[in-house]
Amino acid sequence: MTLTFDNVSTREIYGKTLVELGHSDPDIVVLGGDLNKSTFAHLFAAAFPDRFFDFGPAEQNIMGVAGGMAASGKIPFVSTFAVFGMCRPFDQVRISIAQPHLNVKIVCTHAGILTGEDGMSAHGIEDLSLACSLPGFCVVAPSDSIETAQAIVTAARTPGPFYIRLYRPATPVVHDSDYKFVLGKGDLLRDGDDVAIFATGVMVATALQAADALSYTGVQARVINIHTLNPLDEEIIVKAARETKAIVTVEEHLFHGGLGSLVSQVIGRTVPVPIEMVALEGYTESGPAEQLIEKYHLSTVDVEKALRKVIGRKSV
Repeated sequence: MTLTFDNVSTREIYGKTLVELGHSDPDIVVLGGDLNKSTFAHLFAAAFPDRFFDFGPAEQNIMGVAGGMAASGKIPFVSTFAVFGMCRPFDQVRISIAQPHLNVKIVCTHAGILTGEDGMSAHGIEDLSLACSLPGFCVVAPSDSIETAQAIVTAARTPGPFYIRLYRPATPVVHDSDYKFVLGKGDLLRDGDDVAIFATGVMVATALQAADALSYTGVQARVINIHTLNPLDEEIIVKAARETKAIVTVEEHLFHGGLGSLVSQVIGRTVPVPIEMVALEGYTESGPAEQLIEKYHLSTVDVEKALRKVIGRKSV
C-alpha cells in the first residue's frame, strides 16, 4: 500500500482556531512580534483588535508582558517564529513564565529547517530541547493540521505554560477527521512487532512512509506519534521497547535534547534495547526545504536505513 497525504498549513489552522477560541473565551489575548501575517495571528487581530498587541521585534518584552497578562487572569497566546519565541527570549521565558508557572501559550511557527531559504539564523533546531528544559512546561509538536487545531484548544483550556511547534510550509495530514488528541499520550498510528518508530511533528508522515516501504520486505514497523514531549508518555515507550526490542526516533530537530534524547532516557533506565536516531547533527544552510531534508539525512530513505541498522543490532 502506498500512503498519500494532503498538505495543509498548520500555521493557518492555528490562526483560524485562535479566532474560534476568541469568540468563546473573552480572556484570550494574542501578542505578536511583527510577523503576524506569517503566523496568521493577523486573523485574530482583525476579529478582536482590542485584544491583540503587536510589540514589533522585541521578543524579550513580549514574554514579560505575556507573563504579566497571565498573572492578571488573561490567557495570552504569543505568536512568532521558533527562533524568536524560544531561542532569543529564553531567559525571560524562564524567569517570567516558567518559574511562576503562568498560563502563557507560546505558539511558534517556522520551526526547524523547513523554514528553508530564510537560512541558518532562522532555522529553529534547538527549540524543543529548550522548552523541555523548563520545568512545568507542556511541550507539543503536532504532526498535522488536525492535531494542531486540537492541541491549540487543549492549550487554551489547560492551565499552565505551553510551547507548541508549527511550520512554515503546508505539511502532510496523517490523521482522519475523527482523531482525538490527548495531551501526554502517544498516538499509535501503525502496529508492528519487528521495530518501533517514535516520530514527532512533520516527521511522523516520513516515518509512516518508511514503515510502509519496509513492509514490502517483510518487516513490520510500529509507528508512534509522540506529539507531546512533555509530559512524555513513558508507558507507550516501554511497551514498544519490550515488544519490538528495537527503537528508531525520528525528528526534524537537533539530536541533542530532542525526542531521541527523551526516549533514550526512558529505555536506558527501563528496557535497554538498541536505538538509532534520525535527527539533525548541527546547523544547516539556506535552501529549499525538500533539498535540505535530503542533504541533512532526514528523508524516508534515511529512516529506512536506520530501521535496517537497528534491526541488525537486535539481540537474538
